Amino acid sequence: MLQQMKNLVGEEKGQAMTEYVLILGLIAVVVIAALTLLGDQIKEKFNEIVTKLGGTPTQ
Repeated sequence: MLQQMKNLVGEEKGQAMTEYVLILGLIAVVVIAALTLLGDQIKEKFNEIVTKLGGTPTQ
C-alpha cells in the first residue's frame, strides 16, 4: 500500500512536469510567431529611438 502511494505521488510530479513543459513550449511558439510577424515594426521603432538619441540606425 505504501509503495502504491509513493508511485502515485511520483506520477503526479511527472504529470505536472509534462504540463509545465507543454505550457513553456506553447509560450515559446507564441513568442517566436510574434517576433516573426512584428520583427520589422520592432526594428523600425528601435531605429527611431536610436535616431532620436543621436545614434546611427541599423539597416
